[in-house]
Amino acid sequence: MGHLLRNLGPLEIQRTEAGVAQVRLRPGEGQVEVRENVEAHLLMHVVTCEFRLSVPALQQGEVRLELRHTGAFRRTGIACVFRGGEQAFFARIRDHFDRDAALLAALMPLDFKRLTLECSKGQWQLALEHMGGSEVVNRMPAFRRYIQVSPQQRSHLLASLSSFTEILQRI
Repeated sequence: MGHLLRNLGPLEIQRTEAGVAQVRLRPGEGQVEVRENVEAHLLMHVVTCEFRLSVPALQQGEVRLELRHTGAFRRTGIACVFRGGEQAFFARIRDHFDRDAALLAALMPLDFKRLTLECSKGQWQLALEHMGGSEVVNRMPAFRRYIQVSPQQRSHLLASLSSFTEILQRI
């Protein structure tokens, strides 16, 4: 977590507990929670960091969706995949995302493993797991490797989180 917080640069950061921090994107904006996730494997474990954003929903309804890059070898776009809830609500959200040039410009070069969005009980929950900010710890042979968030990835990450905040406050 310490490596990641140093990679995020001069943001307002507050550690709340072990493996959890609150990051303020801009003055006056909401906070993003950063949480470590540990995946145990046979002789190693991988620590990834997940960015969680929570925004009050203006409309009632429930939907779960996932965003991912399209293209086999090169990124050609962003796909919005329905995972549950109301189909009509999903279609409206997908249309909002498709029309938002700032969001698409931030997401296309962003290296993320998983990006999920859920609306339920009057609340939007976004979870973004970035490729950077991860650490691989191996026991045999013993080594540890941190994958940093580059300055370009940091700017795309912060821009996409800000864009999601703005869009979700309007939907």
